[in-house]
Amino acid sequence: MSFNHKNGQDSSFSFSHVGIFVKDIARMTQFYQQALQLFITDKGVIGGKDIVFLSQNPEEHHQLALVSGRPEDVTFSVINQISLRVKDLPTLRHYHTSLKAAGAERIDPSTHGNALSIYSFDPEGNRIEVFMDTEWYCDQPLKETIDFSLNDDEIMARVKEIAQASPKFMPRSEWVKQMHDLMNAQA
Repeated sequence: MSFNHKNGQDSSFSFSHVGIFVKDIARMTQFYQQALQLFITDKGVIGGKDIVFLSQNPEEHHQLALVSGRPEDVTFSVINQISLRVKDLPTLRHYHTSLKAAGAERIDPSTHGNALSIYSFDPEGNRIEVFMDTEWYCDQPLKETIDFSLNDDEIMARVKEIAQASPKFMPRSEWVKQMHDLMNAQA
């Protein structure tokens, strides 16, 4: 989406990919192939480091690049999270199952009211979020655990109930319009 910026140029962008340094590239490649059904699109060596490119989209050369060279003594991940959007709850449930099967750690189904998420950690402690947008906006930050043993209707009713408790609750479409107006006014 374009905005009318003062310089007359379109400065809108879309996220393309993320690259992370890893300790065990083979283990991490296997994890992401299993957990997120990513495919190896290329691999090689650059600057003395092994690199594996992975994607799930045939039009994106890579959505994730894994690069060897993360020092063994680095125990803290500087990545807050790698977030991946899905279209609907059945797809989110699919990834919940595949993350479990791949051995993802600390799986945490949660809602932000405006999204429904599955948080987990990969084998080297990088946090992953697979999420879907909801049709609502509510004040952020907000995070509450959701019981994924509930059926889809029960989950969405609970998510809406949490979102509606927010003082700024509104349909997502209304919030998007407000953001368009804000960004165009400030451009």
